[in-house]
Amino acid sequence: MEDTRHIRISDFDYDLPDARIAKFPLERRDSSKLLLYRHGEVSEDVFSSLPRYIDGGALMLFNNTKVIQARLHFRKATGALIEVFCLEPYAPGDYLLNFQSRGSCQWLCMVGNLKKWKEGVLTRTIPLDGRTLTLTATNLGTVGTSQLVRFAWDGDVTFSEVLEAVGELPIPPYLNREAEESDKRTYQTVYSKIEGSVAAPTAGLHFTEDVLQALSAKGVECEELTLHVGAGTFRPVKSDDIGGHVMHTETIAVRKSTIERLLAHGAAAVAVGTTSVRTVESLYYIGVQLEHGGDPGDGHIHVGQWEPYGDTPSISPERALRNIIDYLDRHGLDVLHASTGIMIAPGYTYHYVKAMVTNFHQPKSTLLLLVSAFVGGDWRRIYDYALSHGFRFLSYGDSSLLLP
Repeated sequence: MEDTRHIRISDFDYDLPDARIAKFPLERRDSSKLLLYRHGEVSEDVFSSLPRYIDGGALMLFNNTKVIQARLHFRKATGALIEVFCLEPYAPGDYLLNFQSRGSCQWLCMVGNLKKWKEGVLTRTIPLDGRTLTLTATNLGTVGTSQLVRFAWDGDVTFSEVLEAVGELPIPPYLNREAEESDKRTYQTVYSKIEGSVAAPTAGLHFTEDVLQALSAKGVECEELTLHVGAGTFRPVKSDDIGGHVMHTETIAVRKSTIERLLAHGAAAVAVGTTSVRTVESLYYIGVQLEHGGDPGDGHIHVGQWEPYGDTPSISPERALRNIIDYLDRHGLDVLHASTGIMIAPGYTYHYVKAMVTNFHQPKSTLLLLVSAFVGGDWRRIYDYALSHGFRFLSYGDSSLLLP
Protein backbone atom coordinates (compact mmCIF):
# COMPACT_ATOMS: atom_id res chain seq x y z
CA MET A 1 0.00 0.00 0.00
CA GLU A 2 2.84 2.41 0.77
CA ASP A 3 4.02 2.27 -2.84
CA THR A 4 0.53 3.22 -4.05
CA ARG A 5 0.15 6.02 -1.50
CA HIS A 6 3.44 7.53 -2.67
CA ILE A 7 2.43 7.77 -6.34
CA ARG A 8 3.12 11.34 -7.42
CA ILE A 9 0.19 12.92 -9.20
CA SER A 10 2.59 15.01 -11.29
CA ASP A 11 3.47 11.79 -13.13
CA PHE A 12 -0.10 11.81 -14.48
CA ASP A 13 -0.07 15.25 -16.01
CA TYR A 14 -0.34 16.09 -19.70
CA ASP A 15 -1.02 19.18 -21.78
CA LEU A 16 -4.72 19.45 -22.64
CA PRO A 17 -5.43 22.54 -24.77
CA ASP A 18 -8.84 24.09 -24.17
CA ALA A 19 -9.62 23.62 -27.87
CA ARG A 20 -9.51 19.84 -27.37
CA ILE A 21 -12.22 19.87 -24.70
CA ALA A 22 -15.57 19.13 -26.32
CA LYS A 23 -17.93 21.91 -25.25
CA PHE A 24 -20.95 20.31 -26.94
CA PRO A 25 -21.76 16.75 -28.02
CA LEU A 26 -21.90 15.59 -31.62
CA GLU A 27 -25.34 15.61 -33.21
CA ARG A 28 -25.43 11.82 -33.25
CA ARG A 29 -24.08 10.11 -30.15
CA ASP A 30 -22.55 7.05 -31.81
CA SER A 31 -20.73 9.02 -34.53
CA SER A 32 -17.98 9.88 -32.03
CA LYS A 33 -14.50 8.47 -32.50
CA LEU A 34 -13.52 5.26 -30.72
CA LEU A 35 -9.91 4.62 -29.75
CA LEU A 36 -9.05 0.93 -29.58
CA TYR A 37 -6.34 -0.30 -27.22
CA ARG A 38 -6.01 -4.02 -27.78
CA HIS A 39 -3.13 -5.94 -26.22
CA GLY A 40 -0.80 -2.98 -26.48
CA GLU A 41 -1.79 -1.90 -30.00
CA VAL A 42 -3.56 1.43 -30.58
CA SER A 43 -5.96 2.11 -33.47
CA GLU A 44 -9.28 3.84 -34.04
CA ASP A 45 -12.80 3.43 -35.40
CA VAL A 46 -16.18 5.05 -34.85
CA PHE A 47 -18.30 4.29 -31.79
CA SER A 48 -21.12 2.75 -33.82
CA SER A 49 -18.65 -0.07 -34.61
CA LEU A 50 -18.21 -0.97 -30.93
CA PRO A 51 -20.29 -4.19 -31.12
CA ARG A 52 -17.85 -5.80 -33.55
CA TYR A 53 -15.12 -5.62 -30.87
CA ILE A 54 -17.18 -7.17 -28.06
CA ASP A 55 -17.31 -10.96 -27.99
CA GLY A 56 -20.71 -12.59 -28.29
CA GLY A 57 -21.76 -13.97 -24.92
CA ALA A 58 -19.86 -11.29 -23.01
CA LEU A 59 -21.48 -9.43 -20.12
CA MET A 60 -21.58 -5.61 -20.26
CA LEU A 61 -22.35 -3.51 -17.20
CA PHE A 62 -24.02 -0.09 -17.51
CA ASN A 63 -24.61 2.58 -14.85
CA ASN A 64 -28.29 3.56 -15.07
CA THR A 65 -28.06 6.62 -12.82
CA LYS A 66 -29.88 9.76 -13.95
CA VAL A 67 -28.51 13.28 -13.57
CA ILE A 68 -30.74 15.53 -11.50
CA GLN A 69 -31.23 19.27 -12.00
CA ALA A 70 -29.27 19.90 -8.84
CA ARG A 71 -28.45 23.62 -9.14
CA LEU A 72 -30.92 26.04 -7.57
CA HIS A 73 -30.56 29.82 -7.72
CA PHE A 74 -32.01 32.25 -5.20
CA ARG A 75 -31.75 36.04 -5.12
CA LYS A 76 -31.75 37.90 -1.81
CA ALA A 77 -33.59 41.17 -1.33
CA THR A 78 -30.18 42.86 -1.52
CA GLY A 79 -29.77 41.50 -5.03
CA ALA A 80 -27.07 38.97 -4.08
CA LEU A 81 -27.31 35.76 -6.11
CA ILE A 82 -26.95 32.55 -4.08
CA GLU A 83 -26.42 29.20 -5.80
CA VAL A 84 -27.38 26.07 -3.87
CA PHE A 85 -25.97 22.88 -5.36
CA CYS A 86 -27.63 19.72 -4.00
CA LEU A 87 -24.98 17.09 -3.37
CA GLU A 88 -26.45 14.35 -1.20
CA PRO A 89 -29.82 13.70 0.47
CA TYR A 90 -29.76 14.06 4.26
CA ALA A 91 -33.33 13.73 5.52
CA PRO A 92 -34.62 11.44 4.27
CA GLY A 93 -31.17 10.01 3.54
CA ASP A 94 -32.43 7.63 0.88
CA TYR A 95 -32.45 9.12 -2.63
CA LEU A 96 -35.81 7.70 -3.67
CA LEU A 97 -37.56 8.67 -0.43
CA ASN A 98 -36.07 12.17 -0.58
CA PHE A 99 -37.18 12.76 -4.16
CA GLN A 100 -40.67 11.60 -3.16
CA SER A 101 -40.81 14.00 -0.18
CA ARG A 102 -43.72 16.42 -0.10
CA GLY A 103 -43.50 19.72 1.74
CA SER A 104 -39.89 19.61 2.93
CA CYS A 105 -36.59 17.75 2.86
CA GLN A 106 -32.94 18.33 3.74
CA TRP A 107 -29.81 18.07 1.57
CA LEU A 108 -26.08 18.46 2.00
CA CYS A 109 -25.21 21.24 -0.41
CA MET A 110 -22.42 23.30 -1.83
CA VAL A 111 -23.32 26.99 -1.64
CA GLY A 112 -22.00 29.60 -4.00
CA ASN A 113 -21.60 33.10 -2.50
CA LEU A 114 -21.99 31.62 0.98
CA LYS A 115 -20.56 34.75 2.64
CA LYS A 116 -23.68 36.61 1.50
CA TRP A 117 -25.96 34.05 3.17
CA LYS A 118 -25.06 34.30 6.84
CA GLU A 119 -28.65 33.96 8.00
CA GLY A 120 -32.25 34.22 6.89
CA VAL A 121 -34.47 32.26 4.58
CA LEU A 122 -34.08 32.33 0.81
CA THR A 123 -37.28 32.36 -1.24
CA ARG A 124 -38.22 31.89 -4.87
CA THR A 125 -41.37 31.07 -6.80
CA ILE A 126 -42.02 27.85 -8.68
CA PRO A 127 -44.16 27.90 -11.83
CA LEU A 128 -45.66 24.40 -11.94
CA ASP A 129 -48.66 23.08 -13.84
CA GLY A 130 -50.25 26.51 -14.18
CA ARG A 131 -49.79 27.31 -10.49
CA THR A 132 -47.23 29.44 -8.66
CA LEU A 133 -45.73 27.79 -5.59
CA THR A 134 -43.14 29.08 -3.13
CA LEU A 135 -39.82 27.37 -2.39
CA THR A 136 -37.69 28.33 0.62
CA ALA A 137 -34.16 27.35 1.62
CA THR A 138 -32.80 27.57 5.18
CA ASN A 139 -29.11 26.99 5.97
CA LEU A 140 -28.97 24.76 9.05
CA GLY A 141 -25.19 24.94 9.38
CA THR A 142 -22.03 23.13 8.32
CA VAL A 143 -21.82 19.34 8.15
CA GLY A 144 -18.35 18.18 7.16
CA THR A 145 -17.38 20.22 4.12
CA SER A 146 -21.00 20.91 3.08
CA GLN A 147 -23.91 23.07 4.17
CA LEU A 148 -27.04 21.39 5.47
CA VAL A 149 -29.99 23.05 3.76
CA ARG A 150 -33.67 22.55 4.51
CA PHE A 151 -35.98 23.05 1.54
CA ALA A 152 -39.68 23.68 2.07
CA TRP A 153 -42.46 24.32 -0.41
CA ASP A 154 -46.21 24.58 -0.57
CA GLY A 155 -48.45 22.54 -2.83
CA ASP A 156 -48.88 18.79 -3.02
CA VAL A 157 -45.82 18.10 -5.19
CA THR A 158 -42.64 16.08 -4.70
CA PHE A 159 -39.11 17.40 -4.42
CA SER A 160 -38.37 15.68 -7.71
CA GLU A 161 -41.04 17.84 -9.33
CA VAL A 162 -39.57 20.93 -7.66
CA LEU A 163 -36.11 20.23 -9.10
CA GLU A 164 -37.60 19.52 -12.50
CA ALA A 165 -39.40 22.86 -12.44
CA VAL A 166 -36.68 25.23 -11.20
CA GLY A 167 -33.41 23.30 -11.01
CA GLU A 168 -30.62 23.55 -13.56
CA LEU A 169 -28.54 20.68 -14.92
CA PRO A 170 -25.04 20.76 -13.37
CA ILE A 171 -22.90 20.36 -16.47
CA PRO A 172 -19.14 20.03 -15.76
CA PRO A 173 -17.35 23.25 -14.74
CA TYR A 174 -14.61 22.74 -17.34
CA LEU A 175 -17.11 23.33 -20.15
CA ASN A 176 -17.00 27.01 -19.16
CA ARG A 177 -20.57 27.69 -20.25
CA GLU A 178 -24.08 27.77 -18.87
CA ALA A 179 -26.34 24.75 -19.25
CA GLU A 180 -28.62 24.87 -22.28
CA GLU A 181 -32.00 23.28 -22.85
CA SER A 182 -30.40 20.67 -25.12
CA ASP A 183 -28.18 19.47 -22.26
CA LYS A 184 -31.25 18.04 -20.52
CA ARG A 185 -31.30 15.43 -23.28
CA THR A 186 -27.66 15.11 -24.34
CA TYR A 187 -26.20 14.97 -20.81
CA GLN A 188 -28.23 11.84 -19.99
CA THR A 189 -27.60 8.31 -21.20
CA VAL A 190 -30.39 6.75 -23.24
CA TYR A 191 -30.78 4.14 -20.48
CA SER A 192 -30.76 6.52 -17.47
CA LYS A 193 -33.46 5.61 -14.94
CA ILE A 194 -32.55 6.16 -11.28
CA GLU A 195 -32.35 9.80 -10.17
CA GLY A 196 -29.40 10.82 -8.04
CA SER A 197 -26.26 11.95 -9.91
CA VAL A 198 -24.87 15.45 -10.21
CA ALA A 199 -22.66 14.36 -13.12
CA ALA A 200 -23.31 11.96 -15.98
CA PRO A 201 -21.54 8.61 -16.38
CA THR A 202 -20.11 10.00 -19.59
CA ALA A 203 -18.85 6.85 -21.32
CA GLY A 204 -22.49 5.86 -21.62
CA LEU A 205 -23.40 9.04 -23.51
CA HIS A 206 -22.15 7.46 -26.76
CA PHE A 207 -24.65 4.59 -26.73
CA THR A 208 -27.72 4.72 -28.94
CA GLU A 209 -30.60 2.30 -29.26
CA ASP A 210 -28.97 1.08 -32.50
CA VAL A 211 -25.72 0.21 -30.72
CA LEU A 212 -27.57 -1.50 -27.90
CA GLN A 213 -29.62 -3.54 -30.37
CA ALA A 214 -26.47 -4.52 -32.27
CA LEU A 215 -24.90 -5.75 -29.04
CA SER A 216 -28.01 -7.76 -28.24
CA ALA A 217 -28.11 -9.25 -31.74
CA LYS A 218 -24.52 -10.43 -31.24
CA GLY A 219 -25.44 -12.20 -28.02
CA VAL A 220 -23.88 -9.69 -25.65
CA GLU A 221 -25.75 -9.60 -22.34
CA CYS A 222 -26.35 -6.17 -20.81
CA GLU A 223 -26.95 -5.60 -17.12
CA GLU A 224 -27.50 -2.38 -15.20
CA LEU A 225 -26.20 -1.24 -11.84
CA THR A 226 -26.33 2.13 -10.10
CA LEU A 227 -23.67 4.49 -8.79
CA HIS A 228 -24.82 8.03 -8.10
CA VAL A 229 -22.00 10.28 -9.26
CA GLY A 230 -21.10 13.02 -6.79
CA ALA A 231 -19.50 16.42 -7.34
CA GLY A 232 -16.30 14.95 -5.94
CA THR A 233 -15.69 13.34 -9.31
CA PHE A 234 -14.41 16.79 -10.43
CA ARG A 235 -12.26 17.30 -7.32
CA PRO A 236 -8.62 17.68 -8.37
CA VAL A 237 -5.81 15.92 -6.56
CA LYS A 238 -4.07 18.80 -4.79
CA SER A 239 -1.56 16.81 -2.76
CA ASP A 240 1.84 15.93 -4.20
CA ASP A 241 1.18 12.23 -3.76
CA ILE A 242 -2.14 10.45 -3.83
CA GLY A 243 -1.84 9.38 -0.20
CA GLY A 244 -2.93 12.91 0.72
CA HIS A 245 -6.07 12.83 -1.41
CA VAL A 246 -9.42 11.93 0.16
CA MET A 247 -11.74 10.08 -2.20
CA HIS A 248 -15.39 11.10 -2.24
CA THR A 249 -18.00 8.56 -1.17
CA GLU A 250 -20.72 7.48 -3.60
CA THR A 251 -23.75 5.28 -3.10
CA ILE A 252 -24.15 2.11 -5.13
CA ALA A 253 -26.96 -0.35 -5.75
CA VAL A 254 -26.64 -3.71 -7.50
CA ARG A 255 -29.46 -6.19 -8.02
CA LYS A 256 -28.96 -9.74 -6.78
CA SER A 257 -29.83 -10.97 -10.28
CA THR A 258 -26.96 -8.89 -11.73
CA ILE A 259 -24.50 -10.37 -9.23
CA GLU A 260 -25.74 -13.85 -10.16
CA ARG A 261 -25.32 -13.02 -13.84
CA LEU A 262 -21.75 -11.83 -13.22
CA LEU A 263 -20.99 -15.07 -11.39
CA ALA A 264 -22.47 -17.10 -14.26
CA HIS A 265 -20.11 -15.26 -16.65
CA GLY A 266 -17.06 -16.47 -14.78
CA ALA A 267 -16.79 -13.25 -12.76
CA ALA A 268 -15.79 -11.36 -15.92
CA ALA A 269 -17.40 -8.28 -17.44
CA VAL A 270 -16.99 -5.34 -19.81
CA ALA A 271 -17.56 -2.17 -17.77
CA VAL A 272 -19.07 0.89 -19.42
CA GLY A 273 -17.47 3.87 -17.71
CA THR A 274 -15.35 4.36 -14.62
CA THR A 275 -18.49 4.52 -12.45
CA SER A 276 -19.40 0.96 -13.46
CA VAL A 277 -15.77 -0.02 -12.84
CA ARG A 278 -15.82 1.38 -9.29
CA THR A 279 -19.16 -0.26 -8.57
CA VAL A 280 -18.34 -3.76 -9.74
CA GLU A 281 -14.81 -3.75 -8.31
CA SER A 282 -16.23 -2.65 -4.95
CA LEU A 283 -18.25 -5.86 -4.91
CA TYR A 284 -15.05 -7.83 -4.37
CA TYR A 285 -14.20 -5.96 -1.17
CA ILE A 286 -17.76 -6.23 0.09
CA GLY A 287 -17.45 -9.99 -0.41
CA VAL A 288 -14.15 -9.95 1.48
CA GLN A 289 -15.75 -8.02 4.35
CA LEU A 290 -18.50 -10.62 4.56
CA GLU A 291 -15.88 -13.38 4.52
CA HIS A 292 -13.73 -11.99 7.32
CA GLY A 293 -15.89 -9.57 9.25
CA GLY A 294 -19.13 -11.44 9.53
CA ASP A 295 -22.64 -10.31 8.67
CA PRO A 296 -23.21 -6.57 9.24
CA GLY A 297 -26.92 -7.24 9.66
CA ASP A 298 -28.74 -4.01 8.99
CA GLY A 299 -25.50 -2.03 9.32
CA HIS A 300 -24.15 0.06 6.48
CA ILE A 301 -21.69 -1.58 4.09
CA HIS A 302 -18.86 0.70 2.95
CA VAL A 303 -15.71 0.12 0.92
CA GLY A 304 -12.91 2.35 2.16
CA GLN A 305 -10.45 4.24 0.00
CA TRP A 306 -7.41 2.12 0.83
CA GLU A 307 -9.17 -1.19 1.44
CA PRO A 308 -7.77 -2.77 -1.76
CA TYR A 309 -4.22 -2.22 -0.52
CA GLY A 310 -4.52 -3.65 2.97
CA ASP A 311 -3.25 -6.97 4.29
CA THR A 312 -6.64 -8.69 4.58
CA PRO A 313 -6.34 -12.24 3.19
CA SER A 314 -7.74 -12.42 -0.33
CA ILE A 315 -10.43 -14.75 -1.64
CA SER A 316 -11.43 -15.70 -5.17
CA PRO A 317 -13.62 -13.23 -7.11
CA GLU A 318 -16.28 -15.94 -7.39
CA ARG A 319 -16.33 -16.54 -3.65
CA ALA A 320 -16.75 -12.83 -3.00
CA LEU A 321 -19.86 -12.80 -5.21
CA ARG A 322 -21.26 -15.91 -3.50
CA ASN A 323 -20.76 -14.24 -0.11
CA ILE A 324 -22.86 -11.28 -1.25
CA ILE A 325 -25.59 -13.52 -2.67
CA ASP A 326 -25.70 -15.45 0.62
CA TYR A 327 -25.90 -12.19 2.56
CA LEU A 328 -28.82 -10.97 0.43
CA ASP A 329 -30.59 -14.31 0.80
CA ARG A 330 -30.21 -14.26 4.60
CA HIS A 331 -31.86 -10.86 4.78
CA GLY A 332 -34.46 -11.41 2.06
CA LEU A 333 -33.00 -8.64 -0.11
CA ASP A 334 -33.15 -8.33 -3.89
CA VAL A 335 -30.76 -5.38 -4.10
CA LEU A 336 -27.40 -4.73 -2.48
CA HIS A 337 -27.14 -1.15 -1.18
CA ALA A 338 -23.74 0.13 -0.10
CA SER A 339 -21.31 3.00 -0.52
CA THR A 340 -17.78 3.16 -1.85
CA GLY A 341 -14.81 5.47 -1.70
CA ILE A 342 -12.53 3.02 -3.48
CA MET A 343 -9.25 4.34 -4.88
CA ILE A 344 -8.15 2.46 -8.00
CA ALA A 345 -4.58 3.37 -8.87
CA PRO A 346 -1.41 1.66 -10.14
CA GLY A 347 -0.81 -1.28 -7.83
CA TYR A 348 -4.49 -2.25 -7.91
CA THR A 349 -5.46 -5.75 -9.07
CA TYR A 350 -8.67 -5.84 -11.11
CA HIS A 351 -11.02 -8.66 -10.18
CA TYR A 352 -14.00 -8.47 -12.54
CA VAL A 353 -13.36 -5.89 -15.25
CA LYS A 354 -11.73 -7.50 -18.30
CA ALA A 355 -12.48 -4.66 -20.75
CA MET A 356 -13.49 -1.05 -20.28
CA VAL A 357 -15.29 1.62 -22.30
CA THR A 358 -14.23 5.05 -21.08
CA ASN A 359 -13.78 8.66 -22.19
CA PHE A 360 -10.56 10.68 -21.95
CA HIS A 361 -10.04 12.16 -18.51
CA GLN A 362 -8.56 15.30 -17.01
CA PRO A 363 -4.85 15.56 -16.28
CA LYS A 364 -3.83 14.64 -12.72
CA SER A 365 -7.20 13.05 -11.96
CA THR A 366 -8.09 9.91 -10.02
CA LEU A 367 -9.88 8.64 -13.14
CA LEU A 368 -6.61 8.76 -15.06
CA LEU A 369 -5.03 6.74 -12.24
CA LEU A 370 -7.80 4.16 -12.66
CA VAL A 371 -7.12 3.88 -16.40
CA SER A 372 -3.37 3.61 -15.84
CA ALA A 373 -3.89 0.73 -13.41
CA PHE A 374 -5.97 -1.06 -16.03
CA VAL A 375 -3.51 -0.71 -18.93
CA GLY A 376 -0.39 -1.49 -16.95
CA GLY A 377 0.84 2.10 -16.91
CA ASP A 378 0.55 2.55 -20.68
CA TRP A 379 -1.88 5.47 -20.42
CA ARG A 380 0.48 8.07 -21.89
CA ARG A 381 0.83 6.29 -25.22
CA ILE A 382 -2.96 6.07 -25.45
CA TYR A 383 -3.40 9.77 -24.67
CA ASP A 384 -0.57 10.83 -27.00
CA TYR A 385 -2.35 8.97 -29.80
CA ALA A 386 -5.68 10.61 -28.96
CA LEU A 387 -4.14 14.08 -28.85
CA SER A 388 -2.30 13.61 -32.16
CA HIS A 389 -5.28 12.06 -33.98
CA GLY A 390 -7.97 14.66 -33.36
CA PHE A 391 -9.87 13.02 -30.50
CA ARG A 392 -12.17 15.22 -28.41
CA PHE A 393 -11.70 15.08 -24.63
CA LEU A 394 -13.73 14.94 -21.40
CA SER A 395 -17.49 14.56 -20.84
CA TYR A 396 -18.81 15.37 -24.32
CA GLY A 397 -15.69 14.03 -26.02
CA ASP A 398 -14.81 10.79 -27.76
CA SER A 399 -14.41 7.36 -26.22
CA SER A 400 -12.08 4.38 -26.00
CA LEU A 401 -12.32 0.61 -25.65
CA LEU A 402 -9.49 -0.74 -23.52
CA LEU A 403 -8.59 -4.43 -23.83
CA PRO A 404 -5.27 -4.98 -21.99
